[in-house]
Amino acid sequence: MDKVVSSPVEAIAGISSGMSLAVGGFGLCGIPSVLIQALHDSGVDQLEVVSNNCGVDDWGLGILLKDKRIRRMVSSYVGENKEFARQYLHGELEVELTPQGTLAERMRAGGAGIPAFFTMTGVGTQVAEGGMPWKYHEDGTVDVASPKKETREFEWMGRPREFVLEKAIVADFALVRAAVGDRHGNLVFNESARNFNPLAAMAGKITVAEVERLVEPGEIPPDSVHLPGIYVQHVLALTPEQAAEKRIERRTVTKEA
Repeated sequence: MDKVVSSPVEAIAGISSGMSLAVGGFGLCGIPSVLIQALHDSGVDQLEVVSNNCGVDDWGLGILLKDKRIRRMVSSYVGENKEFARQYLHGELEVELTPQGTLAERMRAGGAGIPAFFTMTGVGTQVAEGGMPWKYHEDGTVDVASPKKETREFEWMGRPREFVLEKAIVADFALVRAAVGDRHGNLVFNESARNFNPLAAMAGKITVAEVERLVEPGEIPPDSVHLPGIYVQHVLALTPEQAAEKRIERRTVTKEA
């Protein structure tokens, strides 16, 4: 039951080139930066990454992107990363843009054993009708476009409504960061870091969690557990220095009066 590993290298053992990864975090909040750095150092490439966004140019998933280790992204937000936009527009990166709530539910469904679900989000747009550019040629023409998705009409809120079928996401590995974790893999996330980390963890066949504070089993009250250890296979305890290193995307301050 003790899932603690001794180093980042041991934590990511088993991840090889071409695999799919679900990565937690929201912007730069709650990203598993230590595991991402270890992955970068390992030299793996041709990765398919499922994450809300792709970090910034020099931090988080951005360091993998910069060295062209990522082949395909499934995400909902591409802002704050100029290299992401450049690679996408120049045909160097395939990107499946997905509505944020849909992306969250696709990961949760993968962990819950639900292969697909219907949602109103995207009905009447290229999300459902297909044709959204996933990958460009170098000359700017579309190389790969999104396929048309199944739609179905259901009675909803007293009238017929159209829904689009979205498939669940299951990744080979998931990398997440938690504020607190115990040796059994039970995790607690801090505020906004809870947005995508539990969902990414659920979507991974094998989930690795870096934790800012490691505690013994039983120290986390059961009602305080955000993600049960059944979803987590490896736990990496961060050093105080690693836990303290956190960045923000854009600092905004007010002028003094």
